Amino acid sequence: MRFEKGHKAATRRHIVDVASKCIRRDGVAATGIAGLMAEAGLTKGAFSPHFESKEALVREAVESALADQQNSFDEGRRKDADLERAIRSYLNRGHLKDPARGCPSAALLPEIARQPLPTRKAYGEGLRSYISSLAALLPDIDSATSERRAMAMFGLMVGTLQVARAVPGAADADQILEGGVEAALQLARAPSS
Repeated sequence: MRFEKGHKAATRRHIVDVASKCIRRDGVAATGIAGLMAEAGLTKGAFSPHFESKEALVREAVESALADQQNSFDEGRRKDADLERAIRSYLNRGHLKDPARGCPSAALLPEIARQPLPTRKAYGEGLRSYISSLAALLPDIDSATSERRAMAMFGLMVGTLQVARAVPGAADADQILEGGVEAALQLARAPSS
């Protein structure tokens, strides 16, 4: 059976998109190839022509999730988003309730740390891009300070989202999210030392 030109690339992209959502929702270890391919509407046998290993797919799925996060951030900046709006677009109820479409850091950091070096390097590149974009929203401080501060803010935001996801009550989660917004804004506005 012959397929249209671009079919293989489109199928690969579809598998990566589904994998990106599955691993953020369920975790790397809990996401099996058979289940992932079934969710993509494909057979397990369709995996091998596209990826040499699960590790290769995980790396591409993490890269895809990071690119989606960066694109969302960039879209917010094009709409004149300021620092507070950028923080609130990360620390909000929608992001809290939808890890499959959210930040790969908040969903996967412990698992990413256990991945082979190529996956961790890909994560690091995506992280640096996001941190540079966040640093560009900080008040006038030197570049090195703004990068360090943006990294600290991002760590605070990731941890806040993880804790808010872990508590059972919506009111508690909302308080945790708002506390994270306030803390991130304080960190952003703190005088340079």
